[in-house]
Amino acid sequence: MVGLVVVCHSRALARAAVALAAEVVHDRPVPVEVAAGLDETTFGTDAVAIADAVAAADRGDGVVVLMDLGSAVLSAELALELVADDLRERVVLCPAPLVEGLVAAVVTAAAGFGRREVCDEAVAAMAGKQSHLGAPAAAEEDPAAAEEDPAAAEEDPAAGAAPGPSAAFTVTNAHGLHARPAARLVAEARRFDAAVEIRNRGTGSPWVSASSLSRVAVLGALRGHELEVRASGAQAREAVDGVVALAARAFDEEPAEPDVGGQEAAGGRFDSAADGLVQLGRPASPGIGIGPAWHPGAAAPRVPDVASRGEAAEWRRIEDALAAVRRDLHRVRGSTARDAGEAHAAIFDAHLLLLDDADLLADVRARVGAGASAPRAWSAATGRIAAEFGALPQEYLRAREADVRAVAAQVLRALLGDTAPAAAGSGVLIAPDLTPAEAAGLDAGQVAGVLLAFGGPTSHAAILARARGVPAVVGLGAAVLEVPVGAPVALDGGTGEVVVAPPDSVLAAFRERAVAQAARRERARARAAAPAVTRDGVRVAVGANVGSAADARAAADHGADLAGLVRTEFLFLRRDAAPDAEEQLAAYREIADALGGRRITVRTLDVGGDKPLRYVPAAAEDNPYLGVRGIRHSLEHPALLREQLLAIVRLAHEAPVSVMFPMVSTVDELLRARRMLDDAVTRAGGGAPAGLRVGMMMEVPAAALKTAAFAPHVDFVSIGTNDLAQYALAAERGNAALAGLSDGTDPGVLRLIDAVCRGAGGRVEVAVCGELAGDEAAVPLLAGLGVRELSVAPRSVPGVKEAVRATGLDVAADVAARALDLADAAAVRALLADAGR
Repeated sequence: MVGLVVVCHSRALARAAVALAAEVVHDRPVPVEVAAGLDETTFGTDAVAIADAVAAADRGDGVVVLMDLGSAVLSAELALELVADDLRERVVLCPAPLVEGLVAAVVTAAAGFGRREVCDEAVAAMAGKQSHLGAPAAAEEDPAAAEEDPAAAEEDPAAGAAPGPSAAFTVTNAHGLHARPAARLVAEARRFDAAVEIRNRGTGSPWVSASSLSRVAVLGALRGHELEVRASGAQAREAVDGVVALAARAFDEEPAEPDVGGQEAAGGRFDSAADGLVQLGRPASPGIGIGPAWHPGAAAPRVPDVASRGEAAEWRRIEDALAAVRRDLHRVRGSTARDAGEAHAAIFDAHLLLLDDADLLADVRARVGAGASAPRAWSAATGRIAAEFGALPQEYLRAREADVRAVAAQVLRALLGDTAPAAAGSGVLIAPDLTPAEAAGLDAGQVAGVLLAFGGPTSHAAILARARGVPAVVGLGAAVLEVPVGAPVALDGGTGEVVVAPPDSVLAAFRERAVAQAARRERARARAAAPAVTRDGVRVAVGANVGSAADARAAADHGADLAGLVRTEFLFLRRDAAPDAEEQLAAYREIADALGGRRITVRTLDVGGDKPLRYVPAAAEDNPYLGVRGIRHSLEHPALLREQLLAIVRLAHEAPVSVMFPMVSTVDELLRARRMLDDAVTRAGGGAPAGLRVGMMMEVPAAALKTAAFAPHVDFVSIGTNDLAQYALAAERGNAALAGLSDGTDPGVLRLIDAVCRGAGGRVEVAVCGELAGDEAAVPLLAGLGVRELSVAPRSVPGVKEAVRATGLDVAADVAARALDLADAAAVRALLADAGR
């Protein structure tokens, strides 16, 4: 297949054009490489980058290069001098319009045509627009070419070759034969050994080749137009029948969504008119936010076009900026660990490591030595690394591109003297998404609320917003970015409601909610240390998820009944050797002491391909989320587990301790882990600790469905709803494009939780330690299913306890039973909202 390269001064424009073209052909993706911009924000072209892109796009059939203007053409010509001789012979620099040409080129390449045909179709791609607007063609057609082209010669259907079979059909697509259906028509025509032609009877157009996207575009076929298709050749009848059948299927285009007016759900168009229509997103951080809209994206740093002050001076600027950002990241990491826990603070470790990356710094130094200014050298070098990550096949590695770009922007701001945080401002922040650093920098005193176009309630941005106490609604769709700066906005982060330009009555209602919520928070904080007991007298333990002694102290301050999840990865990551039992015992003891004798549930090491250990060799995995992680990893590396279990058993002789094994899939895995625990008890001496309890994480759907088989071997199970939802819904929770699926209230996920509670049979305690446990609206649902322990972020403990106290189990059980039969998470949340009124 012919590969394509897009050369453009703007990287954002090139990526958007590629995304548009990709929409046209789904079933046979075409290799398309982008060589655009000097970095994310700086316009320009780079011959070396173009040469690399050409090499990457080549699959043996050659490459067609499309360019925008000016230096893009010169850079592309220079790039040809840099590629291998045999490859140069297979490259065509195509003088086609960039956007229209790319769409036509993708369709033609996907159909298997050669590079010359691909370029010809791209060049002709303007014909449709010119015809529609009545503009003259840029140049007269070559007469010789017209003689060879049957479509040009046969304006009269009676002329030319003997007529073959024909048929007529009416276009039913809402927007006519636009790019996607036209591409499907062309692909269908090219499937057959036949010359297929088509004309628009509605406009009286001439016959044109149905195998040419540019000629099909000239038809101007709109909804209701009658088209006629004819063919000649060995498969003429099959070709005509195939096109007619395709038209009957509306060219396989999804039907347009009906217009449901202003009350549409997430992703609906926002309206700042005075009627203040309520829009719905996904609740991510509870609370009421009221204020003017503002968009931090407008302040993105740009690389100035300034001369170097000399290698030594520019390198000093780099070193000073790195030091400043390093200090800032350490500060943010510390505050994040305090407010959101060690697990989320660890995000910034990757950022800190990047600042000391030897390969990156060598590249920056070389560019500075070659005469580049510090900002330009830094931007170009980090842009290269980000692009390398973005091109990797593994999703979890591609996600590192965002980390690189976030750190790159932070250092660039320091170089430019822009000390204001990227998310600094006041009012209601509106953005596509927030990086972890931006979310961690949110100031509840300045930011009234956050509205994000993308992401989900389990994203780092949402979790950090909750930790900062900033109301947030996410997953609103790109339309939220259209809200103008300064427009008044009201939002409820607990329900997902958003109102732009609310009328006085709506604004008053939101303010009343804010007062009521503040009163509830004060009441919850005042009695946070008291047990959480339902209206009918059933106690539900509310614990905290912790990953450090600081987390444990915060949990105790907020009234946690226990540490329902102690993450131990903080001891094993970011080091060159595993901690021994003594070091682990000291760390676990510090956590236990901070909780003052309350039980702690220590989860054994939960690492794998997505969280590798430097000192443990690991094979590359296409999908680490489904690979060797959790208990699988521990059983493959038993020395690590033996030391950890020894430390846990020794602590259990001093304090109430539970041990919990992560990501268990089979009974055999559990029994092997238990045998290692028995061995640790023997090695520790003193017999089995009286208070030691044994449990497992329920994260794998298959394990949830066979809870009864695990029950004889455990004292408790704890449901990790984040991973359970990820696996049940086949939606990686870090993938922003799938954020709408990552909701633990989906009825399919709820049925798995129900299966766990039923399989536990009353003898085995069921806990939930995922993000769903901290969703106050979902507390009655979980209690109604049979969950009797919830483990949440420390600052969420008081509110969750209040939600338990407001719950009656009879009503909750009825709500839960009804939720299991609903269609999706949105319906479940609507049910919960109705039940809570």
